Amino acid sequence: MAASLVRRDKKSTAAHLKADLNWTDNSSGVRQLQELLDSVLNPEKPAADTEALDWCKCLIAGGEGFEEFCKTVRSYDNATLCGLVWTANFVAYRCRTCGISPCMSLCAECFNNGDHTGHDFNMFRSQAGGACDCGDSNVMRETGFCNRHRLRTGENVPSVPRDLLLMSEMVLPRFIICIIQYLRDGYTEPDTSTERDLQKVLQQLEPQISFLEELTKMGGAMRTVLTKILTNQQIFKDLSVGQEENVYAKKNYEKYLSALKNSGLVSVEEKAQSGAAEPTRGAEAGLLLLLPIVFLKEDQDGGQSVGQRKRVKLSSTAKDPSIMDSLKHKCFLEELLFWTIKYEFPQKMVTFLLNMLPDQDYKITFTKTFVQHYAFIMKTLMKSQESDTMSNRIVHISVQLFSNEELARHVTEECQLLDIMVTVLLYMMESCLIKSELQDEENSRHVVVNCSEPLLKNNTYWPLVSDFINILSHQSVAKKFLEDHSLLMLWMSFVSFFQGMNLNKRELSEHVEFESQTYYAAFAAELEACAQPMWGLLTHCKVKETQEYTKTVVRYCLETLQIWFDAIGFVDEPAPNQVTFHLPLHRYYAMFLSKAVKCQGLDLDSLLPHQEMLMKIMVHPLQIQASLSEIHSNMWVRNGLQIKGQAMTYVQSHFCNSMIDPDIFLLQVCASRLDPDYFISSVFERFKVVDLLTMASVHQNAVLDGEQERPMLEGALTFLVILSSLRIHLGMADDEILRAEMVSQLCMNDRTHSSLLDLIPENPNPKSGIVPGSCSFEEMLSAVADFKAPVFEPGGSMQQGMYTPKEEVWEKEFDPIMVVLRTVYRRDVQSAMDRYSAFLKQSGMHTTGNPWPPYKERTPLHPCYKGLDRLLHCKTLHIVIFTLLYKIWLDHSNMSEHVLCMVLYLIELGLDNQVQEDKEDEVRCILEHCHDSWFPGTNLLSNLHHVINYVRVRVPETAPEVKREKDPPPSTSADASNFGQAQVFSLVAERRRKFQEIINRSSTEASQVVRPKSSSTRWVPPGTPPQLVTEILEIRESMLSLLIKLHQKLSAKQNSLSATWLEDMETNSHAHGDGITAIERILTKAATRSRQSKRSIQEICGKVSPPVAPKKNSPTDKNTMDKDERRQRARERQQKLLAEFASRQKSFMETAMDVESPDAEAAMDLGASEVMESEVLYDCVICGQSGPSTEDRPTGLVVLLQASSVLGHRCKSDETKKLPTTDDEHIYPADTCGAAHDVRLALMQRFFKDVGVLTGKTQSLKHTLSLPRFYICFTQNDQVLQGFSVDKGEFTCPLCRQFANSVLPCRPGRSTEVVSWHMPTNKKTAVLVKEVEDLQEQLGLFPVSTTTESNLSKEMESVIKDIKNTTQRKYMDYGKNPGSPDNDFLFMYSVARTNLELELVHRGGNLCSGGASAAAKRSCLNQLFHVLAMHMRLYSIDSAYNPWTRLTQVRPEVPMLFRDCPSLLIIFVLTMPQPLRKEHFICLVRMLYNLQYTQALASLSAKFSPEERQAWSTSGALKKNAFDAEKSYDALLSHVIGELSKVKTVYDVNPEVPSMVSHIAVWSPHSIEYSLQQFCLPYLRLSCLLQHHLYGDKLSGCPEVEEFSGLAGCLGLLAPALQPSNPIYSASCLDWTVNAFDLMTQWCSEVTGLSDTQTLLVQDPQWASPHLLHLPDHYNIIFQYYHKKACTACKKVPKDPALCLVCGTFVCLKGLCCKQQGICECVLHSQHCGAATGIFLLINASVIIIIRGHRFCLWGSVYLDAHGEEDRDLRRGKPLFLCVERYRVLQQQWVSHTFDHINKRWGPHYNGL
Repeated sequence: MAASLVRRDKKSTAAHLKADLNWTDNSSGVRQLQELLDSVLNPEKPAADTEALDWCKCLIAGGEGFEEFCKTVRSYDNATLCGLVWTANFVAYRCRTCGISPCMSLCAECFNNGDHTGHDFNMFRSQAGGACDCGDSNVMRETGFCNRHRLRTGENVPSVPRDLLLMSEMVLPRFIICIIQYLRDGYTEPDTSTERDLQKVLQQLEPQISFLEELTKMGGAMRTVLTKILTNQQIFKDLSVGQEENVYAKKNYEKYLSALKNSGLVSVEEKAQSGAAEPTRGAEAGLLLLLPIVFLKEDQDGGQSVGQRKRVKLSSTAKDPSIMDSLKHKCFLEELLFWTIKYEFPQKMVTFLLNMLPDQDYKITFTKTFVQHYAFIMKTLMKSQESDTMSNRIVHISVQLFSNEELARHVTEECQLLDIMVTVLLYMMESCLIKSELQDEENSRHVVVNCSEPLLKNNTYWPLVSDFINILSHQSVAKKFLEDHSLLMLWMSFVSFFQGMNLNKRELSEHVEFESQTYYAAFAAELEACAQPMWGLLTHCKVKETQEYTKTVVRYCLETLQIWFDAIGFVDEPAPNQVTFHLPLHRYYAMFLSKAVKCQGLDLDSLLPHQEMLMKIMVHPLQIQASLSEIHSNMWVRNGLQIKGQAMTYVQSHFCNSMIDPDIFLLQVCASRLDPDYFISSVFERFKVVDLLTMASVHQNAVLDGEQERPMLEGALTFLVILSSLRIHLGMADDEILRAEMVSQLCMNDRTHSSLLDLIPENPNPKSGIVPGSCSFEEMLSAVADFKAPVFEPGGSMQQGMYTPKEEVWEKEFDPIMVVLRTVYRRDVQSAMDRYSAFLKQSGMHTTGNPWPPYKERTPLHPCYKGLDRLLHCKTLHIVIFTLLYKIWLDHSNMSEHVLCMVLYLIELGLDNQVQEDKEDEVRCILEHCHDSWFPGTNLLSNLHHVINYVRVRVPETAPEVKREKDPPPSTSADASNFGQAQVFSLVAERRRKFQEIINRSSTEASQVVRPKSSSTRWVPPGTPPQLVTEILEIRESMLSLLIKLHQKLSAKQNSLSATWLEDMETNSHAHGDGITAIERILTKAATRSRQSKRSIQEICGKVSPPVAPKKNSPTDKNTMDKDERRQRARERQQKLLAEFASRQKSFMETAMDVESPDAEAAMDLGASEVMESEVLYDCVICGQSGPSTEDRPTGLVVLLQASSVLGHRCKSDETKKLPTTDDEHIYPADTCGAAHDVRLALMQRFFKDVGVLTGKTQSLKHTLSLPRFYICFTQNDQVLQGFSVDKGEFTCPLCRQFANSVLPCRPGRSTEVVSWHMPTNKKTAVLVKEVEDLQEQLGLFPVSTTTESNLSKEMESVIKDIKNTTQRKYMDYGKNPGSPDNDFLFMYSVARTNLELELVHRGGNLCSGGASAAAKRSCLNQLFHVLAMHMRLYSIDSAYNPWTRLTQVRPEVPMLFRDCPSLLIIFVLTMPQPLRKEHFICLVRMLYNLQYTQALASLSAKFSPEERQAWSTSGALKKNAFDAEKSYDALLSHVIGELSKVKTVYDVNPEVPSMVSHIAVWSPHSIEYSLQQFCLPYLRLSCLLQHHLYGDKLSGCPEVEEFSGLAGCLGLLAPALQPSNPIYSASCLDWTVNAFDLMTQWCSEVTGLSDTQTLLVQDPQWASPHLLHLPDHYNIIFQYYHKKACTACKKVPKDPALCLVCGTFVCLKGLCCKQQGICECVLHSQHCGAATGIFLLINASVIIIIRGHRFCLWGSVYLDAHGEEDRDLRRGKPLFLCVERYRVLQQQWVSHTFDHINKRWGPHYNGL
């Protein structure tokens, strides 16, 4: 039966079966269908066979066409979600204003149809793929839905007729099991198969999976059917195992089971059989199992070698076995997902599974299935070769499931999602653990992850961690997590794997051989796996109600920390020379503490452990701070660059709020709760500067080299200042923090908006979305900064819009401490200080010397942290301060201004933060006062004026303090110096004593005995040091007296403070200034706060005496002073020299390089004005000699020759063409100058043989332009230039280093001649005409003889060769016979013509501005003309060819009316003997003007209507006999009309041909005059310019209306007598030597003999200046149209599409499809369109690239965002707008050919663009 069905026609069979199935008794139909399917869908057939697919399509459609069926089903679509699925690289949108979940995304269509104006949105290229969330109110707010999904379409859709999808329900289950069977069959275990086999199976299945995808796109109705099939367990049971008789199906099922087993998974039944009862997972069981995690399993081979870092297995873990290794598939969906994972997430399968998501039932089932397979996904991911691709695909799915809070909560409750995730993460990290070497290497029981494992190096854990962070962002899920104690404990043990990872050990002997780069993996892991989840949890702990959660977390943190301390065997001292930057447990603890106090009102003390634990907690973060200082002091230099990398990453903006900030906060907490003396001495000991803190001038430091002492001391003091003044977690509100962060970043440098967003840490202030109640980023920015719009100098770099701090911010808010904390590079601190001092100078607040960092008042401390102030009021710190003040005053070694600055900062902080002392405290103080006789109490104010008389110090025998004669100390000193300096000298002992005290809780006197430093902890340098001796120094100073003495020292005046200065002080002048101001400020504060201090200050100032140093001032000290002074002087000299050099350089740059400013003088243009000297002298820039240019030793100008097509792109109209952005818009190139000339040339070539010379205008399009540089002398040996030449003959100019490729020789000549050929003349025109004719005859006799080869002629030859090389072949052949002398002749001429035309374009198209424009200043046209002239004369022109006589005599030959007057003028000038006298030049100009005028008349007459022609002809005829008829336009016009009307062909136009004639309504005399003037203007402009270059005449400016008369006057066509006030007639400039009418008749008759002349007559010499295309204001318009547009050549969408901005052509950048002869499309196009200059806009990057010849450069972007910055590669995806100024600059550089000079970064493109 089935066989017969298979053979029948598919459609009819389908229709027949469908009818059968619709009966009530449909059993036969069902049987028939099943049999048919058995035979069609036989999995033993090869999958590539499409027959089965066709059958399915027909059967499902039930007899009608599949397309129609799809349409019908779509009409029942009830989906309210968009759900469009996309893959990587798709362009999508994200709107933070509308999103509820941060992962929300929209497809372009939904985004554009929704209303997002004013929202915070951006466009992005999808990394992993995604799906459109439009319509899903769980993920986004309904206001953001698009029009289509806003209306709940589902409600009004009719219900689906039963029979429509009947066949689908029968056929699809069989189709799906068929796919699954193929997948089971094709799978082989990776060890036996190669990757490629899996790919093969997938390729064969492509059509089947695509068919499933098609079905999902039919809409809701079909999805419902699919969901039913995929989730129905019964269907699966029936089909999956296969019926008894089907052997194939059985075998197939067994394959599936073995695949399960090999994946380390067991089906649940087997588990039950094997009797493994599943452990119950109560909280207690979880905890019991947990603790052993941290311990190691003993290895069988006990002797494990120290060197190897072995992987570690854990002894027992708290894992629920069922999570990790059991799976049971109950429906198609589950098995499909299983195979999807097995095959490593093939893209098609992923898309199919995601396309189904809009169906709610499916979504829930699928999510559960996904969670159930989670562990299996992780195992597959770890084994995968392509883990990157796989990660992206996993996240593509999971982000769709877990972003939805309801769904996430549902799965958390039903499937233990959190347990699964944490367990899976733990299991994953366990695979790469090693033994920790921190602290006690041998006995450590702690394990950490190994950062060099691929799992961490390649970020393989990323998808799982990202899912975890995603679900923790939902409050309901996070609460579950925080309530589940066993889970929290598991998580803490996970975090402890990262505690202490990537340990650095300081290399002491030689440089490390191999610098490992694992540190980045470590930082990334801590940030992603520990910190991000922590921030996620913290967002839910913001209110009082969540106090319990915080307490729990803090409790577990402390427990885990305690376990960690025990495991690494930590007692009280950290191991030396080790540092790890990773302490996530400390940071969890710190951040939860901070939140508890700040948001939840918890009492800090209730969360803190006992003192001993606090001491331990403090050690490692402090170790990091000290190590930072060591790294910057170059003590870790042998560990390579990577250690600096770690120090930088630790404070970098993305890490600082999860690393350094919590660390410093934790230290602040410890400092506020521990004994301050203990804390301070710990700091100095950690920073290794204890030995330095002695009053003695010489000391020994056992652990530091001399040059490291100063930076380490500075580091320690700076750290103390940061610790006591930073308030980020100690009471600042979020807004204040944001403000402080912003100010510190802006003070370092002006910032663009995007870099500022990037530099400000995300937490505690998320920048995306507006947090209610907090100040938004934008508001804050406008409060602290001014926007500096980008400025554009045409020669400058492309600037971005920048934000710069407001003045009041510099004045009141600049905080150097915050800057120090946030700088990655030390130079940024300097930069901030430089900017600050510039501000002070500018505002006049502080003008002399360098200002000191300003002191900033702090936000008051939160009451919980009040104890921090005790740090500033402890004797240890005061002793250190006193000692340092003393040492600075006496110039001891290794003191610096920075040290003093920090010391003063600490004093001032102490004065500003007084501690309220309790009375009992003071009593206790007096009791134990015996051990420090330095100061009576702890209060800084009272200690300031306490005088210290004698101090006992221990110094080496050789020190200058050692008294040679042993006189006993005065008796008074005995009691004072008993415990003198020994006190501070043994900071270490002091610290140990306190530690003992705290631990034993007993304060026995015994422990107060000062223990000598135990040598065990110190490394003693070889060579025994000199013995230490105790000496007593007489001091008799107090801190106040030292401050006053330092004031004198700094101001270099004795008595700098008079006794009464306190009364005279005005208080406000102290905010900004240097050290003197700082000291005054401190003294003033001390005086106002305590009467005792005030008295002391006045007393000291009263008896001020010159500072007599103690009797120890040895000659060595004097030397050091001298040395410093000498250094200072040398530095000043150097600065002076540099400044002088810079100013020279600047003045040169201004004169030489200025591209645009018209007033810059040309650098070495001597001689032009020096008429007094006999010869023009040139300065050579290489050898510095100056001399004339001679035949055998010519001087040359360095120039850059380049071809150009700018003129060819000029259009008739002034309106710029628009870039097409829809399919209906086009650009027609027919109206460009180039196209018009090509047409004209073709026409001319039909009529005349030697067409070239006659139509000069054609060649003006492509030409070479030269820009001068400076003079070089050519000596006999040409070596001078060889050094620079590149393969293409390019070199850099020896003076300004810009590109050049040729040298133009200067013509030898005397300036006296110049005078003679400038003389005005009174000769009659007729005489001049004759002279010109004679000159033309003498062509052969010009001065330079060609027979003797001089250096000059050689150089000229080479220039011409260069010019030809830069021009492409096709632009050089004009005539019919390429390569002939005529052709070269034309080429020379065109070079001259084009340079003149271009200069006109530069000057804005007319000469109204007058003056020498910048282009002319730097112009070398004069030299160029001489070179060209010399070459023109080599091709002597036969006299028949000579057009001169035809201008001045009546002789019948070729049409003069078709000739181009400017061209003729240039040709005459170039071919006449040089130098040409000015009178002859003027004569040429006049004669040609006559011709130009006649052409104007002819052209004008052709534009008239026949009636008007008649009228003008008759009115003019009347005036013919008037005396001035030859100079009146109406007479001449009528004559021309008469002559040309003799033949019909001239004026009769074919009606079919659209004429170029524009019929003006009526021609008035005025409009005729105007049109004649316009016609002649281009000729006058060129002539004038030529005259300016040849004779150096000034161009006088004039208003545009008078341009004609101005130029005519300048050229001597107008007698000066004519006042320009009367309107001037163009005819009055005519000057006829023969009868005008005869000559005109002659010219007209030449034309009348030809056919088709009208188009040639109506030429229009006026062209608008060249423009680039007009671009739309919004970049999005261009992007949306072009980024999906297919390439015209290969019909594919190019990977990198580009647009030519000159002509709008769409090209593929780097596209291999469009390569021709190995040259890619952009380069080819740049050759066609721009004579090797191309300007392309890259659509996907928004940047413009310039191609110039064989090089290219990135020019920048003309589209900027709202903050004035570029968005290269559209990374930020913010809306971009056209920046008109930038575009103008681009156009300017194109027209002026200055790309080569202005853009600096050129690279070769090897034809690959």
